[in-house]
Amino acid sequence: MDEGVGTEEQSDALTRPQRRLLRRIFHNRNIPIVVEKTALLTYRDASRFLLSLPLDARDTAYAAVKRLAQGETR
Repeated sequence: MDEGVGTEEQSDALTRPQRRLLRRIFHNRNIPIVVEKTALLTYRDASRFLLSLPLDARDTAYAAVKRLAQGETR
């Protein structure tokens, strides 16, 4: 098997911990999280939005989602 196949796709994907946290945040959500003027209500919305961003902007937006979700529970 060629181990080099698909490595670019994998580097562009969200990490497993990121996917798990997003699933927990967006499970049964009724109020959207707004990041960069984009309303995110479902896991699918959030993952599509994050994957559409360049890597550096993706990390910033992911941190914003995480921070906003934590602020709701306090």
